[in-house]
Amino acid sequence: MSGRFITIEGGEGAGKSTAQAYIAKKLEQSGHSVVCTREPGGTPLAEAIRHTLLNLEGEAPIEMAELLLVFAARAQHLAKVIEPALEKGQWVICDRFTDATFAYQGAARGLPLEAISKLERLVQGERRPHAVVLMDLSPEIGMARARARGALDRFEQEDIAFYDRVRAGYLSRAKALPAQYSIVDASQRLDAVRQDLSQLIDDWLSHD
Repeated sequence: MSGRFITIEGGEGAGKSTAQAYIAKKLEQSGHSVVCTREPGGTPLAEAIRHTLLNLEGEAPIEMAELLLVFAARAQHLAKVIEPALEKGQWVICDRFTDATFAYQGAARGLPLEAISKLERLVQGERRPHAVVLMDLSPEIGMARARARGALDRFEQEDIAFYDRVRAGYLSRAKALPAQYSIVDASQRLDAVRQDLSQLIDDWLSHD
């Protein structure tokens, strides 16, 4: 039986990694085998691409190169990690996926959404997440959290207006795909966020 593909989306400092760990723990407690991964990344080659995209040193890729690098990493990630795990019946919990591309390279960078859609079809075929968890947070709070973590990467050094566009892009996707998206208020206390995530997990398991 095929597994389930869950993606966690959101801007910087939204608590995606914390949410991922909590979801994975709950699913494992329910008897499911879980693979946690991230984008860009997930394989040695995709992680090398991630380093190229985030690293402040060296030549920064232009917008279109950035988009193509993201999808190159995604193609490798799908073939080597995501699809094999799903075929084994595992649950894959991924920190960001193609919705991030629509938000960052599309809404924020201004690249044509149709170009992103074409690459999505080329690289992914019919593969889409079974569910998307959007950790929604104001950019001001998110960037304050990111700065508190330490040194900022290339994306984290963008201005607030960039992240306003990222958030708007995500919310637009959520509005267009209400059956797939669940929005979690990431500004809440951790216990409240976990309660919201637990309700989502219960709903997923009820349809398992």
